[in-house]
Amino acid sequence: MANIKSAKKRILVSKKREMRNKSVKSKVKTIIKKVEAAIEAGNKAEAEEALKVAISEISKAANKGIYHKNTAARKISRLTVAVNKIGE
Repeated sequence: MANIKSAKKRILVSKKREMRNKSVKSKVKTIIKKVEAAIEAGNKAEAEEALKVAISEISKAANKGIYHKNTAARKISRLTVAVNKIGE
């Protein structure tokens, strides 16, 4: 355990950030699963609605620094391609 005051604060701050990051990542994963479930069911309208929500949440996570911008772009791109393939 740290003895220096600033080190103790860093531990607290990093735990708080870790919890926030885990929470946001978990939320994004859940939303992605909803999009994938709609794709599996072949429901294009539902998939498109879920995709809008997913894009928004992934972008917010990238802006907060939880995801790297390229990771966010890759996730969005793959979901969009999958939704666009429904009905082909």
